[in-house]
Amino acid sequence: MLRSTTLLRSGVYRRMAGMGGAIAPSFRLMSNGTWGESIPDEYVDEGPATEGEWKGCTRKFLAPISTPSRGSEILHNPLYNKFTAFKTGERDRLRFRGLLPPRPLNIETQKERVLQAIRAEDSMIRKHTLIEDVHDRNETLYHRILVDHMEEMAPIIYTPTVGQACNEFAMRYRRPRGMYFSAQDRGHMASMVYNWPQTDVHVIVVTDGSRILGLGDLGCNGMGIPIGKLSLYCAAGGIAPHRVMPVVLDVGTDNEALLNDKFYLGIQKPRLQGAPYYHVVDEFIQAARHRWPNVLIQFEDFSSDKAQKLLNKYRDEVLCFNDDIQGTGATTLAGVLGGLRAKGEKPTSLGDQRILIAGAGSAGIGVAQVLLAAMVEHGRSEEEAKRCFFVADEKGLLATDRISELSPEQALFARDTDGGLSLSGIVNKYKPTMILGMTAVGGLFSEKLIRDMAEHCERPIIFPLSNPTTKAECSAQQAFEWTDGRCIFASGSPFDPVEIKGKKFYPTQCNNMFVFPGVGLGVTLAGSKTVSDRMLHVAAEALANYVTEEELAEGKVFPKLDTIRDVSKKVAIAVIEEAIRTGQAPALSEKDLANLDEFVSRKMYDPIYVPLIEKRNISI
Repeated sequence: MLRSTTLLRSGVYRRMAGMGGAIAPSFRLMSNGTWGESIPDEYVDEGPATEGEWKGCTRKFLAPISTPSRGSEILHNPLYNKFTAFKTGERDRLRFRGLLPPRPLNIETQKERVLQAIRAEDSMIRKHTLIEDVHDRNETLYHRILVDHMEEMAPIIYTPTVGQACNEFAMRYRRPRGMYFSAQDRGHMASMVYNWPQTDVHVIVVTDGSRILGLGDLGCNGMGIPIGKLSLYCAAGGIAPHRVMPVVLDVGTDNEALLNDKFYLGIQKPRLQGAPYYHVVDEFIQAARHRWPNVLIQFEDFSSDKAQKLLNKYRDEVLCFNDDIQGTGATTLAGVLGGLRAKGEKPTSLGDQRILIAGAGSAGIGVAQVLLAAMVEHGRSEEEAKRCFFVADEKGLLATDRISELSPEQALFARDTDGGLSLSGIVNKYKPTMILGMTAVGGLFSEKLIRDMAEHCERPIIFPLSNPTTKAECSAQQAFEWTDGRCIFASGSPFDPVEIKGKKFYPTQCNNMFVFPGVGLGVTLAGSKTVSDRMLHVAAEALANYVTEEELAEGKVFPKLDTIRDVSKKVAIAVIEEAIRTGQAPALSEKDLANLDEFVSRKMYDPIYVPLIEKRNISI
């Protein structure tokens, strides 16, 4: 439900021999270093019940949650609702006996029922609708399914399916989730945030809907992105669902189809620009931080002309980061480091690479910035590192001949010569060792381009990172075929395994979900005031080091999605250690620091049903 759970650890026990049929006392190592008598194993090792309404459930003590709701209100509150899992005593205690079918079903049976319904559907959007219906009615069961079946569920709740869900958001809208702020709310946001029912928000994901995945301006329909991201924060990062809040800043839309759609739920006016736009964003930031001073704010899917400016404005004074710039950069760095390992090279060889980045928007430049910083971290000068990059937009290679039209961040990577050189020209002249795609132009990487690259590089690193799948610069099948199985591949959206000349390759997903949940968990547990670039760097290293040699041999540069909770824990620990090193961990005590692994594990939300009691005000 709403609680982070702690596993009970019983210490070290052993059974004494030669005691006949009697219960033998067991012993454990005491805090003073001596062995002392402990309680019998039979007492501490109680397992789940095997019959009756408690079958499959534990009767061990779980601290109850006090709920202000009562009766049927609880059945309509997704944070407290257990569907048919309420026990008879609980139905009496909470005053809704008779409002549910009489036979209780435990969470495992409920999960099996939902999975059976999802797996019976062929349509991904229908699968999405089914699981989000559970999300709307029972958050505990929803997150239990995600935790236990992340590899199966991630493509359903997030990329690539979330793109279609956003396009159809207005037609699929069923119940309120998240908050919306607009220019109409100017002057009221400080009070509006108190309309949110939860008092302890740790993470906000906010978008203005201007650049949703590779789909462009979806306006208010972009709410599907914060909802999906926060589902991953809860399931993968262990942030409890009552501690997250999805937000859309509705500043209008320039999408003509939405401006003329009678079912569109957002403001049907052109997008705000200039000062009015930034005033809306700033008032929201101040209002959110006034109510929740320690909240982490994640900027998501803002257009390239706004994303970097907002990050530059707030990064040094607000606990925030931009997932498209910094999260994508950190995740890509982890994949690149894994790719170097697969080639038998050390991380320090990053500065020896020739990197072609197709796409000079916020994501492409963000990745370039993170890779450049990593090269400097490994001992290269900034000038040496900059010479490794070839960044191209729709006009070709960025160069100083059009410096006036580039942003300061783009200008950093502008070369002195060959301005406007095409991708093919760059490949044939400069012979890059890796190509990263962030253009949202499906099929941009042609067969000739990839084959030319493979001619001069034995094991090229090919990362088409655009989402959803239809926007990927090439597919896994194409990349492996055109390089005769020699490439190292990762993509923004998932692809099926590929078989080349009898060998099977398992393409992995270079998805920010491997980084942002752990970063969020780490900075909120530490009580950090900002998210530093160094925190993102150590997060990338923790992710890269998680990949095993066996996985690299199968063509994987990212771990299995089913391990994502453990990955997030490792990332969080790395972030906390960096926060400690730089004096940004005021929320941690010496006891917490003694065993960070145990501390982080204990703080991670685990979706299980716990007892509910009605909150009562007693006056005498």
